[in-house]
Amino acid sequence: MNSVKTPMDRVESPPRVRRPRGLVPEIVAALEADMVEGRLLPGDKLPTEAALMARFDVSRTVVREAISRLQAAGRVDTRHGIGTFVIARTEQLPAFHIAPQDMATVADVIAVLELRISLESEAASLAAQRRDDGHLAAMAAALASFEAAIHAHSDAVPSDFQFHMEVARATGNRHFAELMTYLGMVIIPRTRLQTAPESPEGRLTYLRRVHQEHESIYCAIRDRDAEAARAAMRTHLANSRERLRRAQVADVATV
Repeated sequence: MNSVKTPMDRVESPPRVRRPRGLVPEIVAALEADMVEGRLLPGDKLPTEAALMARFDVSRTVVREAISRLQAAGRVDTRHGIGTFVIARTEQLPAFHIAPQDMATVADVIAVLELRISLESEAASLAAQRRDDGHLAAMAAALASFEAAIHAHSDAVPSDFQFHMEVARATGNRHFAELMTYLGMVIIPRTRLQTAPESPEGRLTYLRRVHQEHESIYCAIRDRDAEAARAAMRTHLANSRERLRRAQVADVATV
């Protein structure tokens, strides 16, 4: 039986790094350095979340966001139920690619939201028809994590992305989930723009409204109401788009 490679046995293991909580870019940079310096080679499996949490002295949420950014940059590929693997440089740039720099402006984020409205509305409809109890439990866990993040003064990005990922998985069509995995957390507007703290109603009200929209999607999927699920997802993403459009107009007016 072939065993999974253990790249950290190849060279001396990197030292445990203590970093302030939440410095995701520094964790990403450290893991990219492991790839460049040969501690992690193409095809190697990344250390477990627990190992990365210990190395960087951060929470599981921070580790997951760092891995998501590596996915979005085309440095790693996550295979559900197996692990996350380093991608060879020749595989990093597929024909379709949304890089962080492609989400630099409000107009860029709106363009990606328009794409998501088309894809994720249909995904929600399929999820309502095909979901099982396991899918519902995973969605409910993401909702609970989002609510906890609101009260912990977090931007709730990882749990937000996780909810949308679980909807994609519930379609039973691996291409939806693979596309969401490839895009990563960069598709959540709050990773690129300060939408929550700069919202007119304030951060707490803004995130509670997003949470309520997620709950509406969940309830429709739970009730196997395909049309309601499609409409709830479309409403959720369209609301985000309209909020950004209003902010864009306000910015132009103040110039």
